[in-house]
Amino acid sequence: MKKGINAWCFPADMALEDVFSLASSCRYDGIELNMAEGAPDGTAQTALTLGMPRLGLDAVKNLSDKYGLPVSSLSTGLHWKYPLTDNDAAKREKGARVVGEMLDAAAYIGCDAVLVVPGAVTESVSYKTAYERSLGAFRELSSDAERAKVYIGVENVWNKFLLSPLEMASFIDAAGGGYIGAYFDAGNVIQYSFPEHWAEALGHRIVKVHIKDFDSGIGNMSGFKPLLQGSMKWDRLMAALRAAGYDSYLTAELSPYPSNPTQLIRDTSDAMDYILSL
Repeated sequence: MKKGINAWCFPADMALEDVFSLASSCRYDGIELNMAEGAPDGTAQTALTLGMPRLGLDAVKNLSDKYGLPVSSLSTGLHWKYPLTDNDAAKREKGARVVGEMLDAAAYIGCDAVLVVPGAVTESVSYKTAYERSLGAFRELSSDAERAKVYIGVENVWNKFLLSPLEMASFIDAAGGGYIGAYFDAGNVIQYSFPEHWAEALGHRIVKVHIKDFDSGIGNMSGFKPLLQGSMKWDRLMAALRAAGYDSYLTAELSPYPSNPTQLIRDTSDAMDYILSL
């Protein structure tokens, strides 16, 4: 497996080139960038934006080549704003267009997967409705993914949806097409299940993995922790991922420290060296 890090781990005002430089010096094998709205401002937080011209994507490719650091995958927070399950059809359509732009950008800069939040169950969007809308969206998007030769990774998040690994596996299979898989976030399931069981159930469907730690004794959003500081049984997770045949990136997705935020990048690299040795 390879050692990756998400650009959200870096200070929000850090220039994109400095992000690549620091990640390279800390011995990461790849970096995950994020799709945002609005014009690029030269930082990692808006390195990729909707409607971005090829010139901007070329700049990202040039930095990747300069520092020998591949873009491992693309993520986004936009599917909380434009859920594929929303009651507003215009928002659902915008969410699908976001996926399309991510696929195009990923193909252009040479990464093989994008992360997509599949939607959310809310008071006004029932579980049944969310399932039907989300599944329909992925069935339509599967042809775009195949054409781009880029995987769509369905992420498990705190969205009251796809709460079981067996259900997620069934959902992915029902979506059809060889380019729909799981973007497995191991830290997101600790509060209500066991990450190694998810890895076993999702198996060959896993296309990318996010890692973070979580203190189950806290049990809410404050429970997310840097690596090795929570309740994750890392030896069990790594054994399950290897048994599933997974050999791509483990991508750390963490929040910067309040003080000396770049120290997180160094500490995470050291922690991942230990985790990968298990």
